[in-house]
Amino acid sequence: MAQQETTNDLLVEPSHPPPVASSQTEVDEATSKMKRKGMKPRSAVWDHFSKFVDGSGTQKGKCNYCYKEFFCDPKKNGTTALRNHMFACIKNPHVMTTRQSQLYLQPSSSIQEGGGSHCGTLNTWNFNQERSRRNLAKMIIVDELPFMFVEGEGFKEFMEVTQPKFRIPSRWTVSRDCYDLYMEERKKLKNYFQNSNQRVCITTDTWTSLQRINYMCITVHYVDDNWTLHKKILNFCPITSHKGDDIGMAVESCLLNWGIKRVFTVTVDNASSNDVAIAYLKKKIVGWGFSILNCKYLHMRCIAHIINLVVVDGLKETNVSVKRVREAVRYIRQSPARLQKFKSCCEMEGIESKSSLCLDVCTRWNSTYLMLNVAQKFENAFDRYATIDPCFKFDLQSSDGLPDSLDWENVRRLVDFLGHFLITLRISGSRYVTYNIFNEISSVDCLLKSGKGVMT
Repeated sequence: MAQQETTNDLLVEPSHPPPVASSQTEVDEATSKMKRKGMKPRSAVWDHFSKFVDGSGTQKGKCNYCYKEFFCDPKKNGTTALRNHMFACIKNPHVMTTRQSQLYLQPSSSIQEGGGSHCGTLNTWNFNQERSRRNLAKMIIVDELPFMFVEGEGFKEFMEVTQPKFRIPSRWTVSRDCYDLYMEERKKLKNYFQNSNQRVCITTDTWTSLQRINYMCITVHYVDDNWTLHKKILNFCPITSHKGDDIGMAVESCLLNWGIKRVFTVTVDNASSNDVAIAYLKKKIVGWGFSILNCKYLHMRCIAHIINLVVVDGLKETNVSVKRVREAVRYIRQSPARLQKFKSCCEMEGIESKSSLCLDVCTRWNSTYLMLNVAQKFENAFDRYATIDPCFKFDLQSSDGLPDSLDWENVRRLVDFLGHFLITLRISGSRYVTYNIFNEISSVDCLLKSGKGVMT
């Protein structure tokens, strides 16, 4: 029996031991491997190729431009063939071929006689990152754009279409590029003044900012060997005060820094402090040994500033009338609803004008002229507006009052008077010579002496 039981036990026992259960950690790892997603292709070639599997199960990549197919199995082929084709594909718009130089027509600034098209020269072109960055900095300076302009979405999209190879710099890089460009141009101009012995004319302008900081801008004008007039801003700096000695020392320091000693004239505003500044500069320039007639004609008074003083003095004669019209214009422009009501009044009065009401800047007589010239056309509209808006009368009567018929008569005479001075605005030009405007300035002088056109 014992032998039989032993035999049965042997028959029951399996030939292989049962499998041992794995730990829970190993099970989780195996499950996570089965559920892991495939990695996203990291190569840059997949921006230009589309991956697919053909009928035989082989992985391939198709060019997005010429639709040519390449094997791209990661274990057998890789992406080398795709990369080589990406740079050689003639239909790829992001690759510039070097087999033949590109040509472009560079337009000229001059125009043909008879109003023809612009002339130009045919040049070869190739992309240059550094040259593009330089021109970008020049654009920022010339167009007075903020440095953060390069970080705008519109500019980025524009560059992606026009030149995808251009790496757009940050605003900090652009600011450094602008400063480097300034230093480069400054060095060229400084060498020109030192080597050419050029005689120049200086113009200064001073003002006080809203932060109560005094500033001065020094501009130089000169004519080169080709008789071309140039204007360059030498310095823009804060000054301690508007006293004549401080202005004179600031101008002297600027001239010495640039190596300029041959000064022909210095044009300043018609202020008493500038007389002291010019007297200081005369002593210094005579001491340098390059003066003309001992600086007898050094001091030039700004004629534009003198004309402005004359006109401002004339405006005092009708100060009340100008104030009333100014307040009426300001009241209507303060609200879109008021402007709409005023337009309705213009339609009722049958007034057709493309001009709209505008406010003036009290320190600029030409803006006062423009404001009054437009406002006088809407005299009847102002009268009708006063009947439909009771607040209009109330607000204006609390200050200088409503403009009446006498005020509008003064405005018409003032507009006629100021119209003679509009031609003198041409004297303020800084990029062209103004000697040919002498007769027009003389006509204004004769007008003032004769008393014609002057308001009485």
